[in-house]
Amino acid sequence: MRRAAVVFTAVGALALAGCSDDGEGKDKAGDGPGRTQDSTSSVDLPKLDGEQISVAAVWTGPEQANFTKVLDEFEKRTGATVTFVPAQDPIVNFLGTKIAGGQPPDVAMIPQVGAIQQAVAKKWAKPVGNEARAQLGQNYAQVWQDLGAVDGTQYGVYFKAANKSLIWYNAQAFDNAGASEPKTWKDFLATAETVSASGVTPVSVGGADGWTLTDWFENIYLSQAGPEKYDQLAKHEIAWTDPSVKDALTTLAELFGKPELIAGGADGALQTEFPASVTQTFTGGDQPKAAMVFEGDFVSVNIAQTKAKIGTDAKVFPFPAVGADSPVVTGGDAAVALKDGKGAQALLTWLASTDAAKIWAEAGGFISPNKSLDVAAYPNDVQRTMAQALIDAGDDVRFDMSDQAPQSFGGTPGKGEWKTLQDFLKNPKDVAGTQAKLESDAAKAYKS
Repeated sequence: MRRAAVVFTAVGALALAGCSDDGEGKDKAGDGPGRTQDSTSSVDLPKLDGEQISVAAVWTGPEQANFTKVLDEFEKRTGATVTFVPAQDPIVNFLGTKIAGGQPPDVAMIPQVGAIQQAVAKKWAKPVGNEARAQLGQNYAQVWQDLGAVDGTQYGVYFKAANKSLIWYNAQAFDNAGASEPKTWKDFLATAETVSASGVTPVSVGGADGWTLTDWFENIYLSQAGPEKYDQLAKHEIAWTDPSVKDALTTLAELFGKPELIAGGADGALQTEFPASVTQTFTGGDQPKAAMVFEGDFVSVNIAQTKAKIGTDAKVFPFPAVGADSPVVTGGDAAVALKDGKGAQALLTWLASTDAAKIWAEAGGFISPNKSLDVAAYPNDVQRTMAQALIDAGDDVRFDMSDQAPQSFGGTPGKGEWKTLQDFLKNPKDVAGTQAKLESDAAKAYKS
């Protein structure tokens, strides 16, 4: 699940190039007295010969495969054996079942701040050890450390981030329509109409996954209402019946209210999962099912499953500005130890290191919050640009409201914000009813 943190900054046009591997190969481990340390790295890991470590995450497909490369290198350096445990959303419920059954994973990759807080409240999470904290202090801006802390104690190590304020588009479809990259929401809607007039449906929406709809809302809300209102709504200091929410939903309805602009209409979108929303945009030659798809840098992993080449066939522009500035949204997954022990802590240390980040960065479809990672490790210019924007944002990062909310409201399929925005996609005229339902669910969730 690609959840969102929010950076309020403009990124400008993204220069794209075809994929080329500029990164260096994996570092080789050297031996030390009872430790293993790379000769070009500052990460120092214990020998864990024969130790069994399990790590749970919701990643599947290419994401799981790339994360496995990171775990493979950890095994090589420590001698441990790491097992990947496929998790499901909502991850707190999944972990609760594992813990109740006496089989919790050693480490869980948790994609929501609220879920980390719940894990701490339930006394599942173990504090981060000294070695991992040292890596965090060396490699991470304070905001990323704070996002993984609860009441001043460090519990999470943010390993994966993502720029989630991007519109990817089929270059051939744009060329055939005579369309250009829009910079504002008004221009975006005009571009959609231009593409539609050419005979291609303009926008692909993965509405079967409710989190994609929260991302649509959050980008619009942040750009339109501004960061102060955003912070208030994230903490439920203002109600979802606030006029600023009405304005954002009304803006979103300018797209959702025109089913001819969405691949398959509302019903089709609600049956389209996120991966398919991407691939259907970049297959079909002159007649793809859609010309544009909204989501983060990780879209490149799904594009790689098609014949489209990034920078040539698949291009990208920043989420259009609704207010004064374009928003930049980033997602994040944090490693949290659920068991005491040297193995779990060693894995947190490894994931906080530059070496670990470099492995997935070179594989693509990944951005690291690790400020020590050389952006040359990323395989193409678009990812280098997005990674640099994240690092340059520094401590201006804000985690999104659905991730700060209790999971029952902001992170559960078929419930809360996910379900209500799916209903809104079906009936975008009911702005007031959508607000009332969001507020009712939020009020219950924040009180529990």
